[in-house]
Amino acid sequence: MKRVLLTVKGKVQGVGYRRFTLQKARALGLTGYVCNLENGDVEVLAQGAYPAVDQLIASCEAGPFAADVSHVLVEDDEGDEIYLDFSVTG
Repeated sequence: MKRVLLTVKGKVQGVGYRRFTLQKARALGLTGYVCNLENGDVEVLAQGAYPAVDQLIASCEAGPFAADVSHVLVEDDEGDEIYLDFSVTG
């Protein structure tokens, strides 16, 4: 099991980024969430099998067509919250 917290920077709000991430994460069988941050970034917490999490990270770096991702900060997350699915929050 791998669990990461991503901070996605660039033009990532108002371009369908959360819906894009939700669809990718669910297709990969991941749990966690995606949300907009007040500073214009998007936060993604993803947990699941190593290859699936790595695939989501690659998708987040590309983003949906209308997005312009400048940087994705990837941090290992040691949290103990349990997520039963992947959802959009905030």
